[in-house]
Amino acid sequence: MTVDPARLLADGLLPDPPKTIGVAVSGGSDSLALLHLLHDFAVTHSCTLHVATVDHGLRREAGAEAAMVADTCRSLGLDHEVLHWQGWDRSGNLQNEARKARYQLLADWGRRRQLDVIALGHTADDQAETFLMRLARRAGVDGLSAMPDRFEREGMTWIRPLLGARRAALQAYLESNGIQWADDPSNEDTRYDRVRIRNALSILEGIGVEAEALSVVAQNMSAAKDALNHQMQQTARAYVSLHAGAVAIDVAGLNAQPFEIRRRLIAHALKWVNGAYYAPRSAALGDVMAALATAPSATLQGCELRHRVGKLWVFRELRVVSRMTCDIRDLWDGRWRIAPPAQFSADTGDLTVGALGADGLKLCPDWRDLGLPRGVLLSSPAVWQGARLVAAPLAGTSQNWQAVLERGKDTFFAVHMTH
Repeated sequence: MTVDPARLLADGLLPDPPKTIGVAVSGGSDSLALLHLLHDFAVTHSCTLHVATVDHGLRREAGAEAAMVADTCRSLGLDHEVLHWQGWDRSGNLQNEARKARYQLLADWGRRRQLDVIALGHTADDQAETFLMRLARRAGVDGLSAMPDRFEREGMTWIRPLLGARRAALQAYLESNGIQWADDPSNEDTRYDRVRIRNALSILEGIGVEAEALSVVAQNMSAAKDALNHQMQQTARAYVSLHAGAVAIDVAGLNAQPFEIRRRLIAHALKWVNGAYYAPRSAALGDVMAALATAPSATLQGCELRHRVGKLWVFRELRVVSRMTCDIRDLWDGRWRIAPPAQFSADTGDLTVGALGADGLKLCPDWRDLGLPRGVLLSSPAVWQGARLVAAPLAGTSQNWQAVLERGKDTFFAVHMTH
């Protein structure tokens, strides 16, 4: 069944459309169709539309593609901005790093523009290709789940209003309106997994395994993921307590759960503590869980997991935050805000936030009375003036300073369902 892209987009945005919409446009057919469809929608529904193009600085053609998008936006009377990535530092996987940079650049742009949402041009083809790529990597329920049509990341709300449309339908829409798009040469480069999967999908469709069918399977996996996460959150409410930004899990209660619920709960604890968008890989997490069956502690994804008096504690690893400092007005470690005492004057000196560490903990004589593992306090935020400890809000030496989680305790126990 052919889906009308304009109707699909309107159904996803109505009856309460966002007032300010950002759209990420590369110049390819998917995002360019999204731009024109959103422009028509914005005109008839009194929305304000802003456009951004991310130039990763990796392809010679990128500048010309961004200029083409800028020309299109001028003809439509729309604001357009090119966001430049300063480049890859040669650490990590290039495609993964570029994806992270793209989200960060767009999120920063969205906040500057005070956007309600940012729209992405993912299609049913992207959904099917992603499913097959993850299937080839032997992904589990989460990896095979559908892309959400609405999600939160980097402090912004993102939408995928064309997730149910085929790429061919969007290209037909562009052709019928005399609109040209840019073809990325890398989309034909079979060195990339996605290109090989795309070619394989065309073969699979010949035997009835179509993108629409794969999307339905992905949606079914999303429903299974939601059910598992619901059970995981029920377990969390029964057996988890939170202290000083750390997670304490009752070991007896945890061990009474099926393996998959145990795995999800520990992964959730890690993500809540370290702020990562993705959970650790299943193999790495499985290795840590196996190690913790006999070892007192282990580390994973910037966190320490430690057994202590019938609890499994998950907290920030000191090694990761020991050199991390910021101004007292800024967010430390992506999760802590420091609130000064009422009498505090903003011009009292060069105060910074950094990890308490072993030297700082020595200056907190009452820390043992708190009943917390030493490691929790070592990696906790403290206020420093040079090498002088001013306050350790979580270690019993607060001096009326407070450390407040940016993502509070309620975010740990909330159930996040797939849209």
